[in-house]
Amino acid sequence: MNSPGSELRAVMKQGTVLLPGVFNAISAVSAAKQGAKGLYITGAGITNSGLGVPDIALADLSEFKQVAAAVTSVVNIPVISDADTGFGGVQNVARTVIELERAGLAGIHLEDQLSPKRCGHLDGKTLIEPQDMVSKIRAAVESKRDPDFLVIARTDARGVEGLDAAIERAKAYVQAGADAIFPEGLTSEAEFETFRKSSEVPLLANMTEFGKTPIITLDTFSQLGYEIVIFPMTAFRVMLKALDDTYSELLATGTQQGLLPKMRTRSELYEAIEYSEYDAADKRWAGQSQ
Repeated sequence: MNSPGSELRAVMKQGTVLLPGVFNAISAVSAAKQGAKGLYITGAGITNSGLGVPDIALADLSEFKQVAAAVTSVVNIPVISDADTGFGGVQNVARTVIELERAGLAGIHLEDQLSPKRCGHLDGKTLIEPQDMVSKIRAAVESKRDPDFLVIARTDARGVEGLDAAIERAKAYVQAGADAIFPEGLTSEAEFETFRKSSEVPLLANMTEFGKTPIITLDTFSQLGYEIVIFPMTAFRVMLKALDDTYSELLATGTQQGLLPKMRTRSELYEAIEYSEYDAADKRWAGQSQ
């Protein structure tokens, strides 16, 4: 894609877009082959899967960029990514935008927490001053090369300062140039509706599980007027349960026989990663007939 950002904006104009959460290249391939119109790279997924540690700013820009580049190299749909707090101050934010745009993303979101950040659905978060976040957004907007690259401002203020303060922060972030707003940790459909009425820019909703937000369907978010809905850790949590069950049964029985019906076969895996295309390329480059 010449402009992943413009591709995502075009998809958003068609209606509320569901972005499945992915955390590495093979999860991206799976989501894309099931028909996703775009993807969301989850920072928690990168940190939990890649490092095996909590989502408390332990993964750095280079690790986020590596995952972003791997994902965008194997799918042909727009991808946005978590970018935590921008990995530092305003100069770090500028570099974050440059590097992640270069990795092929359609956009990123930056949050207004004080680093080290915490999961958006946990208590005990600390926010930076609104003006400091405004400076970060200005740095991000000025640093993007493609005007359609989305700079999405996430505010975690709902759980710290209340809904009204979150709305006021969002307004300041839009005035600073944010392309969209991500209100994190809202606790009801009514709060999502109130936030929508307060903003004229696109809004992103986080439909994560086991957090402060109740389960709300894509159709409902569409009726509420949200342009993007992310499901950041849904597949990751299902996968983790499957991993636990698999290792438990394998260690208990000493055989994978009972697990075979739950597996993707070798041929199904090869089809997913287009193994035959690599074989065909080897033969073509060697001057061999197909």
